Amino acid sequence: MNIFRILGDVSHLLAIIILLAKIVKSKSCAGISGKSQILFALVFTTRYLDLFTNFISVYNTVMKVIFLSCAYVTVHMIYVKFRKTFDSENDSFRLEFLLVPVTGLSFLENHSFTPLEILWTFSIYLESVAILPQLFMISKTGEAETITTHYLFFLGLYRALYIANWVWRYHTENFYDQIAVVSGVVQTIFYCDFFYLYVTKVLKGKKLSLPMPV
Repeated sequence: MNIFRILGDVSHLLAIIILLAKIVKSKSCAGISGKSQILFALVFTTRYLDLFTNFISVYNTVMKVIFLSCAYVTVHMIYVKFRKTFDSENDSFRLEFLLVPVTGLSFLENHSFTPLEILWTFSIYLESVAILPQLFMISKTGEAETITTHYLFFLGLYRALYIANWVWRYHTENFYDQIAVVSGVVQTIFYCDFFYLYVTKVLKGKKLSLPMPV
């Protein structure tokens, strides 16, 4: 554990809390990609299969349970409780474009060819692209609510902090996980344009808007 890892986890948790609070308070899932939330639920499910077989620490176990629970609660709210407010027309990203290559890559490039390791690798690769349906939805509608942009900012910040965590661990522990680092960098790159718009627009009180696709 180091400060970057802790801040990364806090940022990740804050992003999820912001999203859930937005849904509960407004009783609406407008502007939220259900497909991205399904992918995140799949990420946590495949990553935390060792929850009852590999105890690391109380902190680790509690965070796993929280992330899993929040992921499924979010999906339930979008597709069941507040499904009438869900914008399925604009949430049209085709998930097979992500799931097929990610599945194939997890079999080809992993640390060891065992079921749990392949599923863990799958979760790492999938997390790096899970936000794409949400970004696609924003580009399709041309704008995003301020609360949604806060959620995306802290989600991106979480990945950026985890990169710092890997750098710190490399220098202090001589530990380097190529799969996690490369996937984290790829995911952070997807947020770069958004970070710029967040700082130049949202933080100045303006609504985030994007050019409508032709």
